[in-house]
Amino acid sequence: MPEIIRIDDADDPRLAPYRQIRERDLVGRQHRFIAEGRVVLNVLLGHARFEAESLLLLENRVDGVSDLLARAPDGLPVYVASQPILDAVAGYHVHRGVLGVGRRTDARDLDAFVAALPRRALVLVLIGISNHDNVGAIFRNAAAFEADAVLLDETSCDPLYRKAIRVSVGAVLKVPHWRGGTAEALLARLANAGFDCLALSPRGARDIAELAPQERTALLLGSEGSGLPADLLARLTTVRIGMSAGFDSLNVATAGAIALHRLWRGAGKDGAS
Repeated sequence: MPEIIRIDDADDPRLAPYRQIRERDLVGRQHRFIAEGRVVLNVLLGHARFEAESLLLLENRVDGVSDLLARAPDGLPVYVASQPILDAVAGYHVHRGVLGVGRRTDARDLDAFVAALPRRALVLVLIGISNHDNVGAIFRNAAAFEADAVLLDETSCDPLYRKAIRVSVGAVLKVPHWRGGTAEALLARLANAGFDCLALSPRGARDIAELAPQERTALLLGSEGSGLPADLLARLTTVRIGMSAGFDSLNVATAGAIALHRLWRGAGKDGAS
């Protein structure tokens, strides 16, 4: 069982990773990140690519998460505090009362990551998407439509930011992902691995509903407003989502969900329409 430790001082040094997490984030510090809420912690404790370093619980939530604690590694520190202590440490009102510090354990490079993908694979590639809400929603969609991985270029935000994880309902910890490098480097590696790379754009040449997915498909999504870079659009197969003639754009996460569903059903997956 984990080790339950009562905390009565907001300045306790053991809570340093949780301090003022509203104003800053742990991402980039020894591969650590903040997990918030019961659903996210349930995912964290169940996936080998990540490990829990500690938990911080509101005192009246301990009994309600006893099933999660039963799955926690032996000796995992579980800090328990009152609401005032928890709020003082975190820097905001932690109404869920359930926090954890996780650590990424998968340190594969891009070549190894792509090489590990299945023979038949659907991959999302995010270029320049820096909004945490959009990234979190995209990962939730990726999990719903069984994407095998998400690649993010170096200009996209890290999906292990607390808000992105929360918006994804833990999907960031479920869907394998790799972040770094340029869009060109990501596309070159995917092309070498036999992926058909499709660029989603309101001005795409083909309606995605008419497209037959290949055995290995990579779908590129760009930032809202500027979209994908013009040089990429000029070189890749471009696809669009058919919609009203009087309106030609969708939120990137919404567009990604529709496109993923088309590719998912087109690949013969079962599921409700």
